[in-house]
Amino acid sequence: MSAVSYFNTQEVHLWNNPQQQTSKTLNYPQTYVAPPRLVVGLNSLDMQSGTNLRVRAYDDGADSAKYTAHIDTWADTTLYSGSIDSLIVKPANLDILTGQFSTEEDHPWNEPKLQTSRRINFERPFVTPPVVLVFLKSFDTGSGTSTRVRAYTSDVDAKGFTIHIDTWSDTILYSAIAGWVAYPEDKDYIYGGTASTMDVRPWQDAQAQTHKDISFQRVSFWKKPTVFLALNSIDISTEANLRVRAYVDNVTTGGLTWHIDSWADTKLWSGGISYIAFN
Repeated sequence: MSAVSYFNTQEVHLWNNPQQQTSKTLNYPQTYVAPPRLVVGLNSLDMQSGTNLRVRAYDDGADSAKYTAHIDTWADTTLYSGSIDSLIVKPANLDILTGQFSTEEDHPWNEPKLQTSRRINFERPFVTPPVVLVFLKSFDTGSGTSTRVRAYTSDVDAKGFTIHIDTWSDTILYSAIAGWVAYPEDKDYIYGGTASTMDVRPWQDAQAQTHKDISFQRVSFWKKPTVFLALNSIDISTEANLRVRAYVDNVTTGGLTWHIDSWADTKLWSGGISYIAFN
């Protein structure tokens, strides 16, 4: 690994001055001999209810010193704010693989499905099944009592895995994009995993704030690790604006505290995250 870069649309404009396209050019913490690989994931959103909810996070213009982060919406969606983490992978870190999958690789946006999956084959096989973490980069959801989308994996082996992007109940998921990271399960100084509000409470017991302490099992860090964090699932009522924020604090060499929160009158049924801590 190398570093994590954070971007929030409120670095460019205030939440009460929403814009459809927001971007910022960010410098890496160091200059590399070649452009590093980047993978981005959403970790907070504030979107107006009453229309389709559409958001897309991505990067472009990467060179050896900088890149441009984007958080966009389109059509009649109002995106008050959003934020992302960008995982920066050094060019020489060939044992860490990254990628993304879009539901539109399976079907067009105007033929929505509840469940979409695809087998991902690694460009280079691992010796043993790696750790694979997935997270949301984009979604376009329609009518329903809640906005529901979930990205996850199954059937992980040394050669690849199956990625899933699903919705359920009465939600219409027109499209979504999930990013992924895979690394050797025995790699030193790295610990990754997933967490959910449902690790703490049942989904029907909606709460504005949910958190939990976790320990870095079987991994020893020599200094406080850097943490990449992104949402992998949301289930949020459409009765009010979609507001969700995931973050970590109390990071030490032994563990951290994760948080998945909403605010104001938003009803957050559930949320999930993927995280990677590393030195």
